[in-house]
Amino acid sequence: MVRLPAAMNAFERKGGRAVAFVVVLQDSNVLRPRSERACRRTTAVPFEPQEEYRCSNSHKLAGHRNDAGVTSKHRSHPRLRDRPPQGRGLPTCCDPANINHILCKNFKNYPKGPHFQRIFDILGEGMINADSELWELHRKTTMPLMSHPRFRSLLERTVSEKLERGLLPLLDKHVELGTPFGLKQVFQTLSFDIGSMQLLDKDPGSLGLINEGHPVLESIRGAVNAVLYRHVLPEWGWNMQKWVFGVDREKRLSEAWEGLDQFLNPIIMERKQQIEQNDEDESNFSMLVSHINAHKGKSVKFLRDTFVTLIIAASDTTASTLTWLFWLLAKNHSVEEKILQEILQQINPPRDDEGKKVIITSEDCQKLVYLHAAVCESLRLFPSAPLNHKVPVARDTLPSGHVVEPNTKIIIPFYSTGRMASVWGSDCSEFKPERWLSPAGGIKHQPSFKFPAFNAGPRTCIGREMALTVVKMVAATVILHYRYELVEPHRAVEISDTILLEMKHDLKVVFTRRRQ
Repeated sequence: MVRLPAAMNAFERKGGRAVAFVVVLQDSNVLRPRSERACRRTTAVPFEPQEEYRCSNSHKLAGHRNDAGVTSKHRSHPRLRDRPPQGRGLPTCCDPANINHILCKNFKNYPKGPHFQRIFDILGEGMINADSELWELHRKTTMPLMSHPRFRSLLERTVSEKLERGLLPLLDKHVELGTPFGLKQVFQTLSFDIGSMQLLDKDPGSLGLINEGHPVLESIRGAVNAVLYRHVLPEWGWNMQKWVFGVDREKRLSEAWEGLDQFLNPIIMERKQQIEQNDEDESNFSMLVSHINAHKGKSVKFLRDTFVTLIIAASDTTASTLTWLFWLLAKNHSVEEKILQEILQQINPPRDDEGKKVIITSEDCQKLVYLHAAVCESLRLFPSAPLNHKVPVARDTLPSGHVVEPNTKIIIPFYSTGRMASVWGSDCSEFKPERWLSPAGGIKHQPSFKFPAFNAGPRTCIGREMALTVVKMVAATVILHYRYELVEPHRAVEISDTILLEMKHDLKVVFTRRRQ
């Protein structure tokens, strides 16, 4: 298999530059509150020199580990990275045993907590922010709905419709013109439209406004771009930026909040009114109506918080996954060819009829084992949510022997876990879907604490199956009908400074037809 390009080293160094600067300030106590406590180290683990530690730790906080700068000691001992003796840095943890302990076995000791909720205040009382009874309420309402057969049938129709009437005509247009275009932007608009149709019964039509830009999608982008700095700065630091200095990213977050409110509140209020007037077709499944009925007596704001969380989680992560997958396939044509041959052999799709292109269904995708392996491998290398952070309520001892004190922020860099040689083998830097195939030809199961692309434990992403369905239907349909190449010379791929693992710049490609 082909190793990831050398350009990756450059983009991993640059991707976390802004966050690295923030953490260096934090390390030097310019931005650190004096009361913040270190985790206490009780066992000896390999420990890097101070300057090397600062650099690699900063990249881990950004979720973009610089593999070129990681020593062999790190790869063989992926444990909690403690503070240097001077008390600088934040403890980070990429050891699967520690991750399993924090996210699964001792889950109740690591709630989201009020600090996390203030960081993500734009999500209000949504599921990502919720703890205890409120989290249980969201979970008991949303999980059964997302696993309901009617939800899955609706998703099939929604994705098929958006492919047939939106994405494929757009790609055909670019084929006819022979012009390069940005694939990341296409996937962002497509995923937003699918998420809105599936969850809100409304097609915002952002794919048709791709050149102008949809205002709500711009609001989501503003929120995602701004929140990373809250994740790593001390709270008083970003509050000062918000209220005293008027820093641009905090301004963008406020504008994003307003834009999302203006989009969601009218939709929710209109639906509530239709239900009250018995003007609702009960024969059609509706995620929004189901939530309104399940949360009778709850305010519009509560429903707004619920759906802004679901929309952002459903659209942005899917778009990121598709973009990285197609970039990896462009760099590894042999993998793309294997996926195509699997589609032709397992599904044997008919020829396109009178200009109407074949859409690969979710049922078809169940037969595409190698495609599923390629998606998992892409998520291992580029998880949409590259880091998590947890704060223990009570003193705790991790499996590695480290003791963490209450209120110590622990960074869990999922990005690093997917690139540890001690976890994934010496070929961990290779894009190799075969590692996911069992001897019998099925998918090899990996525990979530080893492969935390969808988080782990009770807070495992409840939209996992929805995301995989969308990604596989889109990828299989596009690969069946089109060839594509990166525009050369393509600029070095860099990671954006956002809470999600996204490319900083668009992925410029040229498409040609594969099938007539």
